[in-house]
Amino acid sequence: MILIGSTTSPYVRRLRMWMSDIEHEFEEVDIFNSADRSRLVARNPTLKVPMLDDNATIVLDSGVIFRYLTNKFNKAPLSWEQENLMTLIDSANDSLVQIFLLSRSDIDTSADKLYFRLQRERFDMVFAELDKAVSEGAFSDWNYASISLYCLLDWVEFRSRYDFSRLAHLVTFHQTYSQSDQAIATDPR
Repeated sequence: MILIGSTTSPYVRRLRMWMSDIEHEFEEVDIFNSADRSRLVARNPTLKVPMLDDNATIVLDSGVIFRYLTNKFNKAPLSWEQENLMTLIDSANDSLVQIFLLSRSDIDTSADKLYFRLQRERFDMVFAELDKAVSEGAFSDWNYASISLYCLLDWVEFRSRYDFSRLAHLVTFHQTYSQSDQAIATDPR
């Protein structure tokens, strides 16, 4: 079984951390490198990472890979509450990655344009809701949802995409797990 992805992707990192007890190989690709991109194109029409190759069964998308492996290894699935939390995490992650890619394309994402205003509003609302969920204990167990939140927060800090320093519960959560073995082993820095 091979997990394919970049070391900087929060979606790949969440799986790498969650899969720490599942025997697998990690194949690093840089989607901006033409040779790596060609290898990815040959097996993955979405041109996105992560991707799982399980003896020629190709599984795309971090959420689908999580469900595939959860079924394969009889692991606990997410509860409906956790599924909703994952929707919040993925919503922020997706928007932040889009803003990051636009910035790398020399587009001024601080401009007062509808698209950017909507994204900033989403970030504020989602991070406030995640801060509240942490304060209420929704992320008290170290599981796929908690790992995904950690990976989002660490990616945001790593890429300087959003300042969540005013959200005390998120700050404490991030600091608490940043010294875990899994976080250190997968740190993209």
